[in-house]
Amino acid sequence: MSEESTPAAVTAEQPGQQMTGTGQHVTDTVDGKTRRRVVAASFIGNFVEWFDYAVYGYLAATISVVFFPASAGDAALLATFGLFAISFIVRPVGGFIWGHIGDKVGRRTALSLSILIMSMSTFAIGLLPSYAAVGALAPLLLLAVRIVQGFSAAGEYAGASAFLVEYAPEGKRGLFAAVVPASTATGLLFGSLMAAMLYGVLSADSMESWGWRIPFFLAAPMGIIGRFIRTRLEDTPAFRNLAKEDDVVKAPVRAMFRDHWRTLLIAVGAVLLNAVGFYMLLSYMPTYMTQELGFDSTQAFTATTFALIAYIGFIFLTGHASDRFGRKKMLISASVLFIVFTIPAFMLLDTGSFAVVVLVQVALGAMLTLNDGTLPSFLAEMFPTSIRYSGFAVSFNLSNALFGGTAPFMATLLIGVLNTSLAPGWYLMAAAAIALSAVLCAKETCGAPLRDK
Repeated sequence: MSEESTPAAVTAEQPGQQMTGTGQHVTDTVDGKTRRRVVAASFIGNFVEWFDYAVYGYLAATISVVFFPASAGDAALLATFGLFAISFIVRPVGGFIWGHIGDKVGRRTALSLSILIMSMSTFAIGLLPSYAAVGALAPLLLLAVRIVQGFSAAGEYAGASAFLVEYAPEGKRGLFAAVVPASTATGLLFGSLMAAMLYGVLSADSMESWGWRIPFFLAAPMGIIGRFIRTRLEDTPAFRNLAKEDDVVKAPVRAMFRDHWRTLLIAVGAVLLNAVGFYMLLSYMPTYMTQELGFDSTQAFTATTFALIAYIGFIFLTGHASDRFGRKKMLISASVLFIVFTIPAFMLLDTGSFAVVVLVQVALGAMLTLNDGTLPSFLAEMFPTSIRYSGFAVSFNLSNALFGGTAPFMATLLIGVLNTSLAPGWYLMAAAAIALSAVLCAKETCGAPLRDK
């Protein structure tokens, strides 16, 4: 059967999924125990991936000292964030590859492989020699491993979102998909707490000599646990139905560009607020507080911890709200709020009051959940099952590569060029404006059945 063939108008026999004559899926018999296992596997696996990936950002100040010459000064921190950004360049490439695997071979296969590669590459960072030991080879080795990390991360967010949406009951896809950003933030929270603990109990010399390696060494056992859980699950009913009817697309990326390029462009723009906001507010902010606002490391990580707790608490509420009020209303509201309040928020951050900083970060994190709690279901629903993984992975990773991974670098650079601590706020506000324009061009996907083709 050719890749352009349409789904057969038959009733699926696969448990947990029925098909209408138009090839649309209606989930009605997947049992609660199976769904709970799917949610647990998605949460734990995504947590492991993003703890691994986030630790680098939280330890950036120490990493810049370890992997670059002492004479570099502020340039070392800029170079450290430059490596953070460069690793994102491979994410669109990873999106193509993971999308192909996920749409052609299966979601479970892609997710099981991605977590294994991520955990092993993160463990390898903990083994790398310092600049003092091997000179310029040290940052080159760090760059190589970061690229592998970026490739692996390209398959995680999209795959977990598609997995949950395709298992979710009708009317609850937003709530189920909110597990992905919640687990991502939980990984960041765990990384933040660990960084705060290390900075709190170890001296600067101990952190630079060996303390920074500890979080990276945790990656291997956590990755093995996550992979074990994922390999014990069946693939989604939607994908199994495609495979059963021989409707799996042979070249999903090509089909995506040929038949869904307009949707892809809208998706890339819609992701922009998530891409910039997530890394700006939940990854870069501890560095911003210490380098630009003058707070110590413990205060910086404490403030970010409160923001992450608020983010996790709100994310499920916004996922549920998107099921009730629609994806577009939630995404539009998030963009408008960031356009209006970002600069005033950054002005408040500059007051020097720790209590004010905490409140502002919590407020910004809550605002971001309006976008992040809605985006996974929105993107997954935009694309049909046959190319869902590819469409989500390519759009999400392309936007993150261009704007998300560069957010800490651009924030640091713009502060120096414009000579104002408000520069990151202007950058975030611009991202919100572009995301708003893209969402206004999209169709409402809430409540519509998932499509095959």
